Amino acid sequence: MDSLPVIDVYGRTAAADIDRACRVSGFFAIPLDPLLSDARDRLIDLAREFFSLPEARKQRVSMEHGGPAWRGWFPLGGELTSGVPDRKEGYYFGAELPPDPRPMHGPNLWPARPAELADAVLQWMAMMGELAQEVLSLMAQGLGLSGDYFRRGLTADPTPLFRIFRYPPHPDGDTATWGVGEHTDYGLLTLLATDGTPGLEVKVHGTWVPAPADADLVICNLGDMLDRLTGGRYRSNPHRVRNHAGHDRYSLPFFFDPGWDAVVEPIDLPDAWSVPLDAAERWDRANLRDVGGTYGQWLSAKVAKVFPNLADEVNLPSS
Repeated sequence: MDSLPVIDVYGRTAAADIDRACRVSGFFAIPLDPLLSDARDRLIDLAREFFSLPEARKQRVSMEHGGPAWRGWFPLGGELTSGVPDRKEGYYFGAELPPDPRPMHGPNLWPARPAELADAVLQWMAMMGELAQEVLSLMAQGLGLSGDYFRRGLTADPTPLFRIFRYPPHPDGDTATWGVGEHTDYGLLTLLATDGTPGLEVKVHGTWVPAPADADLVICNLGDMLDRLTGGRYRSNPHRVRNHAGHDRYSLPFFFDPGWDAVVEPIDLPDAWSVPLDAAERWDRANLRDVGGTYGQWLSAKVAKVFPNLADEVNLPSS
């Protein structure tokens, strides 16, 4: 497999096409309609304006001011993957909520400039949330379940998380660092829009495959909880990002995850697929068949490893 499939989620064979892609690669692409393309362009323009501000201005909305809500800006190298700093800076957002004692819940941190960023982010998150529910409905059908299986259960009150990332140009001659190192996502589903700059790579059966570099496609990849739910039928395949040599790369990953207090248990599926345990080959050696507790506990432990210093400050559990 040398490319990722592009699937029309409103096409007649969408459920079967998505089912096939999920069992083979865990990644596929979805064409954006013009309304979403316009919203993406507006959001990336506003992101460029924000990231071009002096660091002292960005520091006013840094994650250290967000507390356990885990919202705000972080500087280049401020996020870790497998203990190694990523070559990117970013801005974390979530559902706009009142103050809440639970980690990753509460109000967002909005900058004074650009003032339009708040509306653009919340609009994008609402659009991506609806698209995620549509994709999960097709996945449920592909698995032989009712189309509303996820909406009635794990995503009746989902955990939506959103990031804006800026990957600066890759240093000449550097072959050791990555925008983001090899990893898998933690939840159910990720919908990724970009400015069209290449860099994302997906590991499919041991081979790294470039994801389509097309701004008018959303890349959909599966998280660890969908892998766990399906007993490995639907793969949370590893991916990584290499920065572009000549200019910035902007990406907009939207994570659509189970409800915070949901307990994610394997589904009793009607097919006869049997997938060998692959914990020894995973990037983090995690045994997804053996995950216990709530999704919030799983996510908190994972995120604590990404920002260990911040996790210590807000007493976020690391295991």
